Amino acid sequence: MPMDDARFEELRQREFSRLDAQGHVYLDYTGAGLYSESQVRANAEFLCNGVFGNPHSRNPTSRAATLLCEDARTRVLEYFNADPDQYEVVFTLNASGALKLVGEAFPWEAGGRFLLTADNHNSVNGLREFAQAHGAEVAYVPPCPDMRLSGLREHLAQADRGKHNLFAFPAQSNFSGVKHSLDAIQLAHDHGYHVLLDAAAFVPTNPLDLRRYLPDFVCISFYKMFGFPTGVGVLLARRDALNALHRPWFSGGTVRFVSTQNQLHMQHVTGRAFEDGTLNYLGIAAVPAGLDFLEEIGIDRINAHVMGLTEELLRDMLEMRHGNGAPMVCIYGPKTMEMRGGTIAFNLLDPQGGLVDFRAVEQRANEAGISLRTGFFCNPGAAEFAFEYPDEDAFRCIKTLTPETFNIQVFSDCMSDHPVGAVRVSVGIASNRADLARLMEVLCSFRDAGCEAAPGDAALPALATVD
Repeated sequence: MPMDDARFEELRQREFSRLDAQGHVYLDYTGAGLYSESQVRANAEFLCNGVFGNPHSRNPTSRAATLLCEDARTRVLEYFNADPDQYEVVFTLNASGALKLVGEAFPWEAGGRFLLTADNHNSVNGLREFAQAHGAEVAYVPPCPDMRLSGLREHLAQADRGKHNLFAFPAQSNFSGVKHSLDAIQLAHDHGYHVLLDAAAFVPTNPLDLRRYLPDFVCISFYKMFGFPTGVGVLLARRDALNALHRPWFSGGTVRFVSTQNQLHMQHVTGRAFEDGTLNYLGIAAVPAGLDFLEEIGIDRINAHVMGLTEELLRDMLEMRHGNGAPMVCIYGPKTMEMRGGTIAFNLLDPQGGLVDFRAVEQRANEAGISLRTGFFCNPGAAEFAFEYPDEDAFRCIKTLTPETFNIQVFSDCMSDHPVGAVRVSVGIASNRADLARLMEVLCSFRDAGCEAAPGDAALPALATVD
């Protein structure tokens, strides 16, 4: 589908006029989507005209809140074309909350295997703590130089099919924008794995059909899809996979009955067994409007818009040269649009090929009113491979630092000539060519400028900030 500039310019003026009114260039859609003005107005009107109480009751306001949550469950299943006989909707705080539910309840065991791609969000890496605590093996699938998966079939083949095994990977990298093939889901099933799909960076601009692809668990943050509400995510889980999980505790809302005298409890038999405490029922009520907003525009149109802008930006960045002809930009990940999304990770280079401090790029972008991202982007595995860290050097540097002594400059000195962070830009539904032109002005300001001095170390952001 070709780009429709006129449609998206009208959409920007109608739904995101605050960007131009305040001079913002927003290029961090992988970090968070932007809410439309109509979503906020509709939600305000909805709240002002309704009375909703805690859904853990049967009074009128409680029933009203319960109905809102059930309607949202149905709408989520419809949007992702998930068979309600196969999939359950478990509402969470965010994608990380959904991942934690799986990690703490998966039946890890000695001889079992947790296989994950090195290219993964840190919240996926964190699941290895649960796996290792129960004696399961943890192994990583390394990426190729272009950040795509390498040797997946061989890694999958090493599992004991008689044990509980889990394979986790992102549909789209939050570091490089690489789209990993969803065919890996069936391949992993064929090798005896349950599959956990991190779809947080993928679904804002791509359709996910859960009748065509059948991962056991899918984690999503709605604010990354349409900006509002924050604090609401979802775990989409196949019923048979959900039944294989064993929760290590219970809380209000997860049980049908509890006895303190006999120290017994009766767990819910549905996805409610994983929804701890009172749901964010007013936030959940806003989810259908966000899904409607995306559907009204059309996810294929959104994808074409984002891919078109990304292609133009990628081309322009790769053409940037210093006066001596040396390239100005080092891209981490694919340099073409094949199987990639609207996220570009890069560092600027000086005329001699040395790195320009990413913090200097961030500072100039901030001064120009451009919101982008720097650091590791909560994906240390992708960063380590992209930056070509020697295992022994990285291990030595990490072991010599403590939380109290760690900062970017010390780590940079220890890693000598290797990058300790990068710049990430990501385009989205409200992006336009004027945004890209503003970014290019900032990047071009480094032409033949050499390495800028970094701002005072005390003001620097942490290397691995939260996504």
